[in-house]
Amino acid sequence: MKQATFRFYAELNDFLPAQRRMLPFSCRFELGGSVKNMIEAIGAPHTEIDLILVNGDPVDFNYLVRDGDRISVYPVFESFDITPLLRLRPQPLRETRFVLDVHLGRLAASLRMLGFDTLYRNDLTDAQLARISSGERRILLTRDRGVLKRSLVTHGYLVRQTSPRRQIEEVLQRFDLAGSVRPFTRCMNCNSPLAEASPEDVALRVPAEARRRYQEFRMCPACRKVFWKGGHYRRMQQFIRSLGPLAQGNFL
Repeated sequence: MKQATFRFYAELNDFLPAQRRMLPFSCRFELGGSVKNMIEAIGAPHTEIDLILVNGDPVDFNYLVRDGDRISVYPVFESFDITPLLRLRPQPLRETRFVLDVHLGRLAASLRMLGFDTLYRNDLTDAQLARISSGERRILLTRDRGVLKRSLVTHGYLVRQTSPRRQIEEVLQRFDLAGSVRPFTRCMNCNSPLAEASPEDVALRVPAEARRRYQEFRMCPACRKVFWKGGHYRRMQQFIRSLGPLAQGNFL
């Protein structure tokens, strides 16, 4: 029986059982498979990995694991450049856009509220999520690590937190989104960018009392939903402010 020693670093330890975290551990195997397949069998999706060193040398996902290999697995690097080595993931997407799985509806609403292009439907299958992520160049956010193991997915992230409040904080921090926050610029209903509208434009869609009280409206050109600065707006504004430096965009 052959054997290889693995060591996962930083947040990749989230995918390991407690006894394997932050320590080297051995894996036995009979036939040599790709390092990608072995790492994902251990539990870490390839979308979370940026660098693999085997016996001190960088390798790609297709490397065939050999008896006695010492394999170090590193997460996506944010603070320093590893270009001289072998970066495994494609470069970050030029525009930050998301697609979310069925379990993350409230996170999707928060991301849209903050102005991020966020595709969410509660009837998308894992295969559809993978195709959308790849075809539309969207970051796939999910609570299911199995979706991220699909080879079609190149940009994805496993959301660790379970509460919606902690989830939006996690995503804002993980992708360094504070400077890109543009609250109340996207439809909470269908994700389309909002357009300014006059009281006359929304006369048939807004109660008369709201038209008398407010002069500024925004309307979704796709689903025709209208938004104004009522009580719901003030509650959302308070929520965004409570996020502090994680959400530094300008308010509408």
